[in-house]
Formats: sequence, structure tokens, C-alpha cells
Amino acid sequence: MNNDDRNPPPSTQRRALLKAACVAALAPAVWTRRAQAAETVVIRSPGGAYDGIRRKLIYEPFEAQTGIRVIPVATTTGKLEAMIKSGNIEIDIIDNDDSVLLQWEDALAPLNYNAFKFTDPADILPEYKHDKYVGNFVYADVMGYNLDKWKSNTVPASWAQFWDYKKYPSTRALADMDSGAPNLEFALLADGVPMDKLYPLDLPRAFKSLSRIKPAIAKFWSSGALSVQMLSTREADLSSIWSTRILQGIQSQAPLAINWNQHGVHVQAYAVLKQAKNAANAQKLVDFCLSKEVQSKFASYWNSGPVTKTAYNALTPELRDKIPGGERTREHGFLLDAKWWATNRANVSKEWEKWTLNA
Repeated sequence: MNNDDRNPPPSTQRRALLKAACVAALAPAVWTRRAQAAETVVIRSPGGAYDGIRRKLIYEPFEAQTGIRVIPVATTTGKLEAMIKSGNIEIDIIDNDDSVLLQWEDALAPLNYNAFKFTDPADILPEYKHDKYVGNFVYADVMGYNLDKWKSNTVPASWAQFWDYKKYPSTRALADMDSGAPNLEFALLADGVPMDKLYPLDLPRAFKSLSRIKPAIAKFWSSGALSVQMLSTREADLSSIWSTRILQGIQSQAPLAINWNQHGVHVQAYAVLKQAKNAANAQKLVDFCLSKEVQSKFASYWNSGPVTKTAYNALTPELRDKIPGGERTREHGFLLDAKWWATNRANVSKEWEKWTLNA
């Protein structure tokens, strides 16, 4: 090796120094992008078509804006329970019914609303905004009916009339405990309890009311798919049913319709686990999911109600007519008490088992 090899001329040295400086200046940006690309957040999801919609509407745009990849995992309540009890946490966000989330309230982290960038926390409707969980969307338990049997002017107008199967004869169906919860609220409404006096639910009175309607029940449905199938095939001409499910049936040209009187509103909600491995990313994803565009678009895809004021106001009149929330729920519906169900679901399950054997 000669001296020229060891000591390049000054012009060459300057070019080398400039090149090194440029690489050094660019390196942090490159490393940051690579780190962001490697970042993830894991969310418990119901799976199926739901994930397909949210991947395009939420997860891919979120990754494009933040560099954080969203990994949806469809898992059962039982597996979540085991995970939380063991402390082996593989999920960052739980997307589930609010009454299910509250079963693990001590394991949930406070939501950092003050750090929200995509959503104005003041825009979230107060009935869906809580310290440790926040609404994702709302849907409802409604009275569904088959139009080959009933018309809007002949179908039972209330749950009391639904219970009167002699005056309004037809096959009926109600929810089984395996669906998540039986229709205890409807049983009490049928027995004369006002909507604003339902909670705490009077279990003996509710099961006594269920005993009165049981002879007219073709089947207690265990899933949303079964409920809409029974209505569509006329195995039941009248049934309690989730609004999202019956609207899917209507879109598929099934001869079905909804009576919105005395509907019960469910809240699908988000919560971040205290021991989440990607806690900061989880808070960001919750924030993103509550933005106006996401809320209003998802409502149109899923036939569900948004949880923010601006998103609800952005909906078309045609969509508002199909979903719970707003004036319709204030006048004709009620919000299911998530705290009551979280505290009492196990006891209801025991009572349900005894009732099905003895009623």
C-alpha cells in the first residue's frame, strides 16, 4: 500500500467527510422509520367480516400515519380471563361489550384522553366515555319480525304485547344465556317495570315473567346468526334480535323489519390493559378509532351507532333511521347497565341454568 492509498488528496478527503456527514444526518430518520415500522399494537377483535372492514378503514390507515402495525386477534372471553389471571398478557387493547370489559376493571389502565391527537375528547358522548373504557360503537336489542306474518300496524307494539301470545299468536324466540345475556330487561318491561326503573334487575320477577312466555318460545337463540336465521325461515315470526344482525338480514333481502319501541342499547367498547406491552401505541389506536371519519364511516358499514357527537351529526337521515342513538334512543330506548351485568352475570347464569331445568 503506497502513501497515496493511506492519505488521499484534500479534495477526496472533503468529499468523504461530506458523504459521512450526510449519512450521519440521515441515520436518525432512517432508524426512526425502521423502529416505527417494527412497532405494533395487538387488539382483541370479534373477527370475521368485522376485521375485514376495520383493516381497510382503521388498521391500514393508522399504520400509514403512525408506522404502528395493528395485529387483530380473535379470542374468547375465557381465554382473555385466563390471560389476565396468569399475568401473561399478549393483548394490548380489548374490543368487547362494555359489561365484559368491566369484569376485569382492576386490570384496565386509565385512558389518556389529554394526549388524544385524532379525537377531541369533548366530542365523545358522556354516556360512552369513562376513565378506563370508552365506547367503540353502539347497537341494540330490538324486537324483530317477519313481514310475511306481521306488518308495522299489526306487530306487537311493546314487550307486554310480545308476551301476550294468546292475543298476538305466532312463534317467538328470545336470547339464551349462551348469547351473552338473556332478555331479562324485556321480561321486566313486559311485567310493567318502567324503562328508567329497570336496574338493579329484579331476578325473581324477571324469571317469573320468562316462565309466562316460555310456552310460546320456539327456541332460545344462542348467537346472532341463529336469531336472524330463525326469523328469516319463520321458525320464529317474532324475536328479540341484535339490530346489526337483523339489518344484515334486511340487506340480504330477507322479509324482516324492526320495532324500535323499548330497545336496549349495548356499547361495544375499548379498554387498554395495565400490563399491555405496547401501552402507548394502544392509547394512540383508541384515539384514532374515535375520530370523526372512522366513527361515521364504520357506522355506515356496520349499521351501528357512533359514540361521538360530530360523527352522529354527519350521518345521513337514511342511516340514522336504521341505528340506535340520538332522539330515537332518548324517546324509545334505554342503555343497558354494564356495571350491573359485569357484577351479576355469573349469578344470572346460575339462575338461568336452574330456570331452564325447572320452568
